[in-house]
Amino acid sequence: MSRKDVAKTGSSTIRWTNRLGMAAGAIAVVAACIVLRNLRGPQIADAKDPPPAKNTANNSGVRQASATVGMPQKPQVVAVVNNEEIGRQDLARECLTHYGKEVLEAMVNKYLISQYCQQANITVTKQEVNEEVERMARKFNLSVDQWLKMLQQERNITPEQYASDVIWPTLALKKLAAEQLKPTKKELTEVFESQFGEAVKARIIVLHDPQLAKRVLAEAQAHPDQFEALARKYSVDSSASGAGLIPPIRRHMGDPKLEAAVFQLQRGDVSEIVTVGDQYVIVKCDELLPASKVTFDQVRDRLVDVVRERKLRSAAADTFKALHESAKLVNVFNDPIKGQQMPGVAAIVNDRSITIRELSEECIDRHGSEVLDGAINRKLLEQAVKSKHLTISQDELDAEVARAAIAMGKVDKNKQPDIPAWIKLVTEEQGISLETYYHDAVWPSVALKKYVGKVEVAKEDLDRGFEANYGPRVQCRAIVLKNQRKAQEVWELARQSIEAIEQNRKNADPKFFAKLADQYSMDPSKSVGGWVPPIQKWGGAPIMEKEAFSLKPGELSSILQVNDTFVILFCEGYTTPQKVEMADVKDLLVEDIHEKKMRLTMSEAFNKLKETAAIDNYIAGTVQTPKGTVGGQFGHGTVKGEGYTADRKSTDVSAAPPRAASPPASLRQ
Repeated sequence: MSRKDVAKTGSSTIRWTNRLGMAAGAIAVVAACIVLRNLRGPQIADAKDPPPAKNTANNSGVRQASATVGMPQKPQVVAVVNNEEIGRQDLARECLTHYGKEVLEAMVNKYLISQYCQQANITVTKQEVNEEVERMARKFNLSVDQWLKMLQQERNITPEQYASDVIWPTLALKKLAAEQLKPTKKELTEVFESQFGEAVKARIIVLHDPQLAKRVLAEAQAHPDQFEALARKYSVDSSASGAGLIPPIRRHMGDPKLEAAVFQLQRGDVSEIVTVGDQYVIVKCDELLPASKVTFDQVRDRLVDVVRERKLRSAAADTFKALHESAKLVNVFNDPIKGQQMPGVAAIVNDRSITIRELSEECIDRHGSEVLDGAINRKLLEQAVKSKHLTISQDELDAEVARAAIAMGKVDKNKQPDIPAWIKLVTEEQGISLETYYHDAVWPSVALKKYVGKVEVAKEDLDRGFEANYGPRVQCRAIVLKNQRKAQEVWELARQSIEAIEQNRKNADPKFFAKLADQYSMDPSKSVGGWVPPIQKWGGAPIMEKEAFSLKPGELSSILQVNDTFVILFCEGYTTPQKVEMADVKDLLVEDIHEKKMRLTMSEAFNKLKETAAIDNYIAGTVQTPKGTVGGQFGHGTVKGEGYTADRKSTDVSAAPPRAASPPASLRQ
């Protein structure tokens, strides 16, 4: 998960997950010392770079070293934090540490694609790039400006980078692999059937034990009306929480055996057992959904695009394989011995050198802004530790690694932290060195803990944690809407249905709420009739919790405003409290609640450090003056680099919600 994704999860409108909040005493503790990096991933369009965006019609895929000659010297100071400078070399070093390997790969691929295009006399024009950008925007029903703005906000990619790093290689690869991308009649037909053909609205029961599957099947076939209860009781699939309801099944979208069995069913039928991998699946047909009233010819162009996009990845992989097999590549950056032999060189591609300086600047262009944010956060924490005359020992760092290993379940047979296994997991999953892990994650976590000091667990915390984990929960369905007027309309429809049920009218529909959720809700739970995990107390959503626990089975909630959405709940009952005594789980609760309170206190402390800091960020072009001060708490530094002309916008951090700051995300976001 990227740092951006982590930030998003912290501000999500509604979480239908089983989260507990600060005092809820969750059993699982998410270790705060996993290094999180904002990688764009191995997608072809992202990983394979085209020519510089200023001239997308040019097939020269790599900047020439001479291109930097005569250019204005870039500022050697990139930020000033409370009068302490962060230099461009420091930023370049950080960027190379985290992104050097992937950016170098992209630069190499850029050159290879460009060279191959030149040899094949293939040109991608600027007009073609612009037209493709427009096509992509239309695909998502957005204007070009809206599309580019969304990309910059969601993926931190500028319009120039989008044209250069995404669109150009996509078009180049399509031309290079044109013959491989031609769709067949069979492929077009299958896509048409999957997107516009008939579908089956179904429920499933998934089991691991074949003998149990036979017993459940017999009961389901004998009593089809009990299928929902059987799914909740026996299914090992996540759909069990929604009584087995899954999104409609379409042709050519999943397991062929399962699809074949499903499309033989009539409404109310229960299938035989279908073996899918190591699972045994039973399906009930709830409803047959007719095909869309569109003809093949009406959507043929769209179908062609879908097939070509699907085939592009494998075709591109074949093309890259051929390119690399025919190229002369020397990766100096990842080889310490070659690095000593060829100082200043990152790679050699077909006798052309890519220098470390070029690689550094490319890394800064792509990731400098986010990496600088992390460097600024690190600087703030270093200053805070220094102000309190704190020192961080190696033993403390090692103890934090052991704590993280235990928290993430990496223990040996004696329940002791399995440090080697944990280190292997962190470094391999994140693609980082042990040194980087300690620098970016372990040290910040220990430093902020020492800066915060002790945290106490009160009796009230324990009581709330116990109630959250072991007390009753409300089983609800939910409808989530964006518009208050529409929420009022849906609420009125739900109330009318309840009245019909209470008065035993002929038009009464006991599944009214599930159908309303399926029709109107904007939440993913709509696919399972609005079914959401049982709502607990002290789970971090006080408004919703208070309303849910005030309901009786069969009652409808009022319309709840949660952030920018409107929520309607329908109570279906309560879970039975677990038979657990406080004394039996007190130690576990204390440990977990202490961890959560510590993280919350750390977050608040770090946010305060940021809010009271004077920060000049010359890459972002922003100046932060702490609220209520003139020139900042520590005063502002000056720009020493030549050629700095960025428009520095004044930023009042008190006007925006503070970033989540529990390490390492706070220090590496």
